Amino acid sequence: MTDHLAGWQPAPAGHKHVVSISLGSSARNARETVTVLGQPFVVERIGTDGDARKMAALYQALDGRVDAFGLGGADLYVIAGDKKYVFNNVRKLVANARQTPVLDGSGLKNTLERDAIAQLDGLLGWRMQKVLMVSAVDRFGMAEALADHGADVVYGDLVFGLNVDRPLRSIGALRRVAGLVLPVLTKLPQDWFYPTGKKQEQSVEGKGTKYYAWADVIAGDTHYAKRYAPQNLSGKTILTQTITAADREWMKARGVRRLVTTTPRMGQRNFATNVLEAMFVALSGQRAALSGPAYLDYIRQVGFKPEVNEL
Repeated sequence: MTDHLAGWQPAPAGHKHVVSISLGSSARNARETVTVLGQPFVVERIGTDGDARKMAALYQALDGRVDAFGLGGADLYVIAGDKKYVFNNVRKLVANARQTPVLDGSGLKNTLERDAIAQLDGLLGWRMQKVLMVSAVDRFGMAEALADHGADVVYGDLVFGLNVDRPLRSIGALRRVAGLVLPVLTKLPQDWFYPTGKKQEQSVEGKGTKYYAWADVIAGDTHYAKRYAPQNLSGKTILTQTITAADREWMKARGVRRLVTTTPRMGQRNFATNVLEAMFVALSGQRAALSGPAYLDYIRQVGFKPEVNEL
């Protein structure tokens, strides 16, 4: 157990400490010191390269020693419409966190990303955009907001998640598929349909790659967007959230015209919603996820706005 914490340092006195433990690649690890609403934070990401046992051990080793955990590279639950679907195997991975709250970003996504789509309408003009949303059930707020703003959207959940070449062309179709598929899908290991570990650093062209050429905007999870992308993305806009310097270089090399992130950069990167949600929970002093209005209030106080980068 102690080997997992070799070299790890607690936050200095007066700082709150948020640690995101991820099934993703350790190559994306980071540790930043930031101040939010006057409160200094140490914000840290620890990738486990797809090692579920190491993830569970880290939650146990750090439980009670930090203010809030993020859960990266996996979802504890997804919100589709008015229903919440819990991933049983992921719930077991975080079960060792008995004192420190674990946040996977789902609650914050449902508010922050809806808000970001509305803010971006003036710049992008959603009614004029063809949008490929590589995975929508894990970002249902964004999916619904794009539909509400009149974008022409292809929801790629069946195509990219299940390798079934059936693009969904309406929010109604997405809701129906979510209601049928999610009760079953949440009982399966998440790495069956989401890239973890080294898969996050590899691109493969599959059935869904052809939809990239149709789209003006590629929206959704960074790893999904990169994994199935063609070599040529000239003129495209990518709308996502978790970005590193290496991701920016990848996009430039493929000709991406514009990168839009739903949150601003903190230090050298844009941290994931699980990290931000954990920060807000730590600020509140609560030991569980907050309500949608509470998250929106923090978003307004901090002044989070989408960040637009012309590449």
